[in-house]
Amino acid sequence: MITLSQIEYAQLRVVFPDLPETPLIVRAFDHARAHMPDYLFNHVLRSWIFATRIAAMHAIAYDAEVVAVSTILHDIGLTPLGDGPHRFEVNGAEVAADFVRRLGFDARRVQLVWDSVALHVTPSISLFKETEVALCARGIGVDFGTPDYASFDQAEIDAIVAAVPRLNMVRQFMSCACQMARDKPETTYDNFMRDFGERYVPGYQAPSWVDRILNGPYAE
Repeated sequence: MITLSQIEYAQLRVVFPDLPETPLIVRAFDHARAHMPDYLFNHVLRSWIFATRIAAMHAIAYDAEVVAVSTILHDIGLTPLGDGPHRFEVNGAEVAADFVRRLGFDARRVQLVWDSVALHVTPSISLFKETEVALCARGIGVDFGTPDYASFDQAEIDAIVAAVPRLNMVRQFMSCACQMARDKPETTYDNFMRDFGERYVPGYQAPSWVDRILNGPYAE
């Protein structure tokens, strides 16, 4: 039986025929479609497209399934499926790693998926990791206007956005980030969600490492 998301996947590949297609990638596409709101689903698809285009521009060899699954599932930690006690990237990494492990990835590829998802908003680390981890972060970053954005012609950006619309992504993403800072502040203190909490959430106050160090247990 062909699912609606598989029809959408086929339509996407009509517009972007260079996108790889394997049964596992289709499963990841289905999984994201089933659990993400439309704006977030479109964001992860654009991130995947951007990552594959960056690799093509620079003739980068990479594991297409690892990058596909990592980009498509990188924000699963922002959904109820990825709810958990840790920062959203780690919760999402656990879900994504379990997904590919159950579908037959070996330990090395599972680790690449985990790292790609867990580090996708930490470019100061991810860009220096394995090729797949770096590509994932770079593709995601383009959707927020990071430096790789300048590598694309405006016509190509426009074509990607026309095929996979943004759906007021900035407003909706900000709302999601602020809700997380309100409801689970302890998971936001050491990632970029902290910035949204400090700027937009009344009463939000992250602990300071300065205080922790100064009030440490050692007498010097």
